[in-house]
Amino acid sequence: MRTLVGVLASLLLVAIARYVPAADKLNVVLIAVDDMNCDVGCYGHPLVKTPAIDRLAARGVRFDRAYCQYPVCNPSRVSMLSGRRPDTAGVFDLVTPPRTYLRDAVFLPEYFRQQGYTTAHIGKIYHTGDPQEDPQSWDFETREWGKHPPQEAVIREQRIERPEKYYVEWNELRSSDEETADGAVARQSSELLDKLVKDTKPFLLGVGFRRPHSPYAAPKRYFDIYPVETIPPLVEPAAHLQGIPPVALTYPRDVPLLSAHERAETVAAYWACISFVDAQIGIVLDALDRNDLWKNTIVVFYSDHGYHLGEHGGLWHKMTLFEESARVPLVIAAPNIAGGGRVCNRVVELVDIYPTLVQLAPLPPMKGLEGASLCPLLDDPADGSHRWHKAASTQVVHGGVVGRSIRTERFRYIEWDGGSAGVELYDHDNDPREFVNLSGDPQFADVRSHLHKRVQPERDAKKVPPATPKPPPTTGSN
Repeated sequence: MRTLVGVLASLLLVAIARYVPAADKLNVVLIAVDDMNCDVGCYGHPLVKTPAIDRLAARGVRFDRAYCQYPVCNPSRVSMLSGRRPDTAGVFDLVTPPRTYLRDAVFLPEYFRQQGYTTAHIGKIYHTGDPQEDPQSWDFETREWGKHPPQEAVIREQRIERPEKYYVEWNELRSSDEETADGAVARQSSELLDKLVKDTKPFLLGVGFRRPHSPYAAPKRYFDIYPVETIPPLVEPAAHLQGIPPVALTYPRDVPLLSAHERAETVAAYWACISFVDAQIGIVLDALDRNDLWKNTIVVFYSDHGYHLGEHGGLWHKMTLFEESARVPLVIAAPNIAGGGRVCNRVVELVDIYPTLVQLAPLPPMKGLEGASLCPLLDDPADGSHRWHKAASTQVVHGGVVGRSIRTERFRYIEWDGGSAGVELYDHDNDPREFVNLSGDPQFADVRSHLHKRVQPERDAKKVPPATPKPPPTTGSN
């Protein structure tokens, strides 16, 4: 009887969503940033200035433990926008088009378009380049441009190269915000919101910012916020690298590290870009204010993956399964959730965004999605009324070796090549920076066995990603 009631309730929800008048459907604004870690004010960072993101978080729910499915731009974006995990999507590099294996899948913006929404994007929502774009998702699109600033705009710059394409690069600009590509994305998006609000159709707008992706390029006034001498040094126990499998690192062990001053300059440039893109986000939020859109608009802010700033002996960029690379900022604000400024500490994933927006809009449920709606956590961030029991899966390929990670609320467990190339286990209650690999500790044998079983079914059930084409190990080229 309980099963029959559940089926009838589901059918009723579908019917309600299917016949919601257009005027009652909520608009959606997706604000995507590229390569941003959680060095953000509302995430508790003591130095980084992000008043706009903080302002958005004060309206919604900030997810403190949100994780990407693949810490590289193209596979992460395809996973999030398709609502499928990388093994299903089949995209593991920078060059595979989104629909190579998902030919009949309905991607997130396409689904909203099918449901009567006007869909548009400005900047980077799908990955860079025409083959990675998805025209059938959009009524209007302005694709990303301006990956590198014009040389005449550069005041100071730095490019530090190492073997194996390992490098860091930044540019301090004399440009005004308006003269940058991201500044244009913000202002064009603001103008488009002024137009979309006059239409009778609901809309989905994707606003995609390039920064803080390498090269870290921002106007001088943002560099001025972070004098090099104020950047704290990175302190790590040198011996901890002995417990990390070599495959877990994206740099050769014998690569010379950046000097303390070089790292400080690079971190200052990265933080300058975070504050710069935050100011551009503020332009978009101002448009929401001006048009009184908060009453009928869902706003989602997210990064495609995290980012390293020299951790674990010299990691830069992404492409690892450590916390810094897999964890992302995620904020959701919506008119039909109670209160604002709340924090959710439950484990969530980017693949959860698609089903969440479908339920919030509301639209008919979409089949084939592999995430879970975050609506229970938006209603009750503390525990989702005890309904939320999930871990986050993140994977990556290094030189043909597949790494898979499971992140629970306490532990991160990693297997490389099914464990034959290395195993890692970190206790975040006592080791949040993942210095001590407990995989060989007998006291944690049961934990390792339990988490191994959570990784194993995925690996056995899904195809193994190809070793080629192989993304560059640590470049900022994407």
